[in-house]
Amino acid sequence: MSGRLYGLGVGPGDPELLTLKALGVLKRVRVVAYPALEEGDSFARAIVAAHLSADVREIAVRVPMSPDPNAALGAYDRAAVEIAAELEAGRDVAVLCQGDPFLYGSFMYLHERLVGRFQVEVVPGVTSLTAAAAAAGRPLVARNESLAVVPATLSEEALVERLSGSDALAIVKLGRHLEKVRRVMARIGRADEAIYVERATLPQQLLAPLSQAPDAAPYFSMILVPGRGHR
Repeated sequence: MSGRLYGLGVGPGDPELLTLKALGVLKRVRVVAYPALEEGDSFARAIVAAHLSADVREIAVRVPMSPDPNAALGAYDRAAVEIAAELEAGRDVAVLCQGDPFLYGSFMYLHERLVGRFQVEVVPGVTSLTAAAAAAGRPLVARNESLAVVPATLSEEALVERLSGSDALAIVKLGRHLEKVRRVMARIGRADEAIYVERATLPQQLLAPLSQAPDAAPYFSMILVPGRGHR
């Protein structure tokens, strides 16, 4: 009998935000896979490191950080083959995913390669979006408001178009796109409402009005513009 594949949401960074269900899966499985940089550690693994026993087999999915979406395809192809071998041998595999597996989560690329062949269970996780709102102490949406979640990797004109019609905004994947997003916020008249959130829930968490945000933003940062319906 084949093993079961788990897509395990491990939350935004604070180990205490790991769900009880995810923890239960971690204690049962003997194989754990996780995304990692081509060189260096895995953020997802670091979140759950205290719960990994010494006899667990680990599979690091080394994904190149490139704006070209095709650059990572080979890494996911190779990882899918390795994970499939474990599943075919009857061993359950948990794939760690920072935040939630199906909200910009890396697990979705393995899911599409394996879902038709094996039993798959997705365990939701606390998202960086909700964690950032909690850190900022600002409700995101209320009543009939709409929320736009948009990656900063889009062009400036596309960002203006997608962000102009929503009550609340969340701009993710900031990185090197911070200055472009500043211009967009000014163009749509929301700069004064925007909150910069960096590494939410971690000890080095940073919160600031967009006007006081640093010159450079890490990948794990976002800009929130809360709605006004709760006021």
